[in-house]
Amino acid sequence: MKILVTGAAGFIGYHVCELLLRENYTVVGLDNLNDYYDVNLKYARLQQLGIQQEDVENQNVTVEGNLHGPKFSFVKMNLENREALPLLFQNENFDLVCNLAAQAGVRYSIENPNVYVDSNIVGFLNLLECCRNYSIKHLVYASSSSVYGSNKKIPFTVEDNVDHPISLYAATKKSNELMAHTYSHLFKIPTTGLRFFTVYGPWGRPDMAPFLFTNAIFNDKPIKVFNQGNMERDFTFATDIAEGVFRVLKKPLENRKESEEYYKLYNIGNNRSVKLLDFIKEIELNLNKRAIKKMLPIQPGDVEKTWANIDALTRDYKYSPNTSIKEGVEKYVKWYLKYYSS
Repeated sequence: MKILVTGAAGFIGYHVCELLLRENYTVVGLDNLNDYYDVNLKYARLQQLGIQQEDVENQNVTVEGNLHGPKFSFVKMNLENREALPLLFQNENFDLVCNLAAQAGVRYSIENPNVYVDSNIVGFLNLLECCRNYSIKHLVYASSSSVYGSNKKIPFTVEDNVDHPISLYAATKKSNELMAHTYSHLFKIPTTGLRFFTVYGPWGRPDMAPFLFTNAIFNDKPIKVFNQGNMERDFTFATDIAEGVFRVLKKPLENRKESEEYYKLYNIGNNRSVKLLDFIKEIELNLNKRAIKKMLPIQPGDVEKTWANIDALTRDYKYSPNTSIKEGVEKYVKWYLKYYSS
């Protein structure tokens, strides 16, 4: 079984690749290694998978990892490249595709909308076309809790109306869901969308709140706490997310033969909402430092509260996240101290 994982050098992509390799799947990782955030962190993740930076910089097509041998290879490529991407599918003969590549960030989408359309919409269309033309058995792709916008009904369920996104990032993710539905309907391609809820953990992105808080508190600098701290998030630990993605990828699709079953959509989260100030308190405890809080109004594109109803994913895939905030923050801070002090 050969799986293409896009966004393999990204935060979630790395954790999914690592789990798939441990489970003895053959994985091809794809990433464009853009500089939205420190590209050295992306190379460091790849190094954990056996891919060396100098090999990536000197190669034109693929390189093989030396930790997992022929089970893992990596290609540097944009999904927007409609000439190179089909050639990759033709040469590799993938069974499954896990699309985790995207231009991330809610606030950044306000400043740089074009890159979101290029990566998240044009790139996703190219991927769908490849799945159509090369008989991919199942496409699993990342959506986002951002699609719920200012929804007041808690917890969020996939049956909720999501026709009013409040950021371009969210709009592109909703577009992905609609595009997947169209291809599932027209071409009978099994697709499964997963709406991720505030993922955190080791190897996390430096533009996300867990890093920003941890880094500032550690260096005795103020942290920005938006909406005067009246925020709640369904914080989900990265390995729990990876386990959920893996369960969706590995389950046979015998029950997806009817036309209405080709398209599926699920929430994937921790099934609870945590107050932002409580999350900050856990970081303080693990650093043994007090945060200097700068209270600010809510930012454009932000929502006050997220909370995932994961009953459907639990029912269909026995998904059961088990990492508490206390345990998860402890693991994250330990990784932060080790990685950023080395």
